[in-house]
Amino acid sequence: MRAAYVGEPSTADPAGAVLVGDVPAPVAPDGWVEAEVRAGALNMHDVFTLRGIAKPAGDGPHVIGSDAAVVHNGQAFVVYPVLPADNAAGRTVTHATLLPDAGHGMLAERVVVPHAHLVPKPAGLSWEEAACLPTAWLTAWRMLFTKAQAGPGKLVLVQGAGGGVATAATALAVAAGATVVVTSRSAEKRERSLALGASAALESGARLPQLADIVVETVGPATFEHSMLSTRAGGTIVVCGGSTGFTAPLHLARLFAREVTVSGSTMGTLEEFRDLVAFVDGHGIRPAVDSTADLADAGRQVGRMLAGDAFGKLCVRVS
Repeated sequence: MRAAYVGEPSTADPAGAVLVGDVPAPVAPDGWVEAEVRAGALNMHDVFTLRGIAKPAGDGPHVIGSDAAVVHNGQAFVVYPVLPADNAAGRTVTHATLLPDAGHGMLAERVVVPHAHLVPKPAGLSWEEAACLPTAWLTAWRMLFTKAQAGPGKLVLVQGAGGGVATAATALAVAAGATVVVTSRSAEKRERSLALGASAALESGARLPQLADIVVETVGPATFEHSMLSTRAGGTIVVCGGSTGFTAPLHLARLFAREVTVSGSTMGTLEEFRDLVAFVDGHGIRPAVDSTADLADAGRQVGRMLAGDAFGKLCVRVS
């Protein structure tokens, strides 16, 4: 079967590390099923794999991709993208290991997944829109509703408008009745965020009209000081990544004087994923898709991600 997989990992050129060709068909373990992939979506985790930072288990070829909309027994599903894993302390982490890290990447004509991880695809979404949900949208859901309490009367600041998590957080928070302010260096991304329902779109580092109850932080060092300055007393900053790095200074006086909570977040549970899909379906939300390429051009989509030009998710059409 055809798949997009890692050739020789490259820190300098991860897009060039993507190979597309025939790989052995997967075999379903007990409790797993085979499904046909219609579309997938890329994430920064794929870049980490292509750079050799994330190292999938088992022997190669290592198929990339955490996100997929699939067909199984004639029915359409989206795939919950993570597996349980035991951490070093022996406790079960319910949302720790991505499927591709366990050797089950999604950018392939056929995949095997745990049967329980198949969640019915909302009929109103295209294959590509449905494929956006598993990683970025689940991450945004957990940040907003598990780690914080987004809803009516809350002001949510989304840093770095345009990314997969940022566009998801904007759409989800607006649908939940919150007021959303986004920031971006790009005038185009600010304008497009307003079309998603944001009440205001500001240049990076600009003063907010009022302090935020919740800050969705995906950028890291370039925006973290601004996130601290923009959070009200008792507010929450939720961090899920760092596109500009992983070390940021922390103003301790502001942290304790305002009693700000800084919370880390990553992915989500199967139950949260089901709740997300139901929420998206019930509110008629359409995930922002930047572009879709054929499987043969998966490397080109990785390059677009690295260029930072995308607004929304970068998708791959498989069949």
